[in-house]
Amino acid sequence: MRELVHIQGGQCGNQIGAKFWEVIADEHGIDPTGTYHGDSDLQLERINVYFNEATGGRYVPRAVLMDLEPGTMDSVRAGPFGQLFRPDNFVFGQTLGSPGTLYPFFLGGSGFP
Repeated sequence: MRELVHIQGGQCGNQIGAKFWEVIADEHGIDPTGTYHGDSDLQLERINVYFNEATGGRYVPRAVLMDLEPGTMDSVRAGPFGQLFRPDNFVFGQTLGSPGTLYPFFLGGSGFP
């Protein structure tokens, strides 16, 4: 069986990704808390492609959500399916730059050669 790790990054990627998880969860009968409430065995047949089953029968997305600032992550967590994700699914930093600048590029290196 295939298992996918969904990676979403940036404001746009995380907004689209949050909607993606709403749709996938609905297709598999998963509610916003990660509990299965479906009505068909087909919904559970390949659920492990996108979700890990945690303790208590709770399903957690196999995903990494990244951004350079925590604001996008806060809005995903506050969204309708924000409880679906584990806290360690979120990876973010603190930047002083604005979108479109090269500031993040210079955080980890010496810059252009």
